[in-house]
Amino acid sequence: MAANTQTIEVPNDAELMQAQADLFRHSLYYLTSMGLRCAVELGIPTTIHSLGGAASVSDLMSSLSLPDNKLPFLQRLMRVLVTAGVFAAEGGSGSGRSTFDVERFRLTPLSRILVDGVVADEHHSQRCFVLGVTSRHYVDAAFALAEWFRKDLASPVPSPFEDVHGARLFDESTPELDPELDAVVNEGLAAHDNLGIGTLLRECRGVFEGVKTLVDCCGRHGATARAIVKAFPQIKCTVLDVPRLVDQAPRDGVVNYVAGDAFQAVPSAQAVMLKLVLHHLSDDDSVKILTQCRKAIPSRKEGGKVIVIDILVGPSLGPVMFEAQLMMDMLMMVNTRGRQRDEKDWHDLFTKAGFSDYKVVKKLGARAVFEVYP
Repeated sequence: MAANTQTIEVPNDAELMQAQADLFRHSLYYLTSMGLRCAVELGIPTTIHSLGGAASVSDLMSSLSLPDNKLPFLQRLMRVLVTAGVFAAEGGSGSGRSTFDVERFRLTPLSRILVDGVVADEHHSQRCFVLGVTSRHYVDAAFALAEWFRKDLASPVPSPFEDVHGARLFDESTPELDPELDAVVNEGLAAHDNLGIGTLLRECRGVFEGVKTLVDCCGRHGATARAIVKAFPQIKCTVLDVPRLVDQAPRDGVVNYVAGDAFQAVPSAQAVMLKLVLHHLSDDDSVKILTQCRKAIPSRKEGGKVIVIDILVGPSLGPVMFEAQLMMDMLMMVNTRGRQRDEKDWHDLFTKAGFSDYKVVKKLGARAVFEVYP
């Protein structure tokens, strides 16, 4: 018997209050993102670092040259960002009477990776990643999501970003749309890709030991390849990417650069690496690139393999990491034709591209390292 759609079960008092609080949180989470963007634009993480790792609101006001009457507003911004884990609070009387009762703010691991202008091994500031994913162009695409769902679009279905802006991310049409966006997105993507490369090389040494030649497919300016060569000098690395990126790469001989199209051909090597590449691409395009990678390597007996480093969606690492993976999947859905994949999805891609076997070598946070064999 069909349910009566003219009536609805009303939550009890406790459920209603919780539902209202949940509604507030989920409807207003974008303000946390904008608060984070504001902190990055103002340079708050970098300022706290420059002040020795801890700063009061007054210190921040002075260092950032903000008008005096903005102090209570900065306190409120910092309160939200402390609650979100961006900064840590210390000191205060402990009376609990005021939520502003904080003497100083400190960096957390999250805000440390937002510190800019620091040169240190394995430090890759994520400032531009934040500015890119919270940019007007990204937000406009997300704002049009419902309209995109209603549209009867021909396959291959363009992303909401493409539909709204008439351009695709990460190709020649992006700088035509907005050169500043293109610069921020490319710098943010490079920083995002290189975050944790030291951890990868320490935790997955066996993946690279014994490898003599490696092609970093779609390796951009070669930061990852250069880190690999530094850790494993016996590996001769080649970076393959589009001409406009290869033309900007350093020419110091540490790695070799080849301008080309991975959909057409990949230079031959014992191993080919795809690091955070396939999640930007549709399944069909991913299979095309994987097929070219398979053609570029020798047999498994001769040490041939493709190294895939990408997000592996699954709840095994806990709800926080799982939510982060799902948010990254939404980012892909709104702005690219790609998606984040679970292990079955990866298995299907590898099989369709003609590979015989694979293994998950290691899970590193939201990402995983695969070895895929011909």
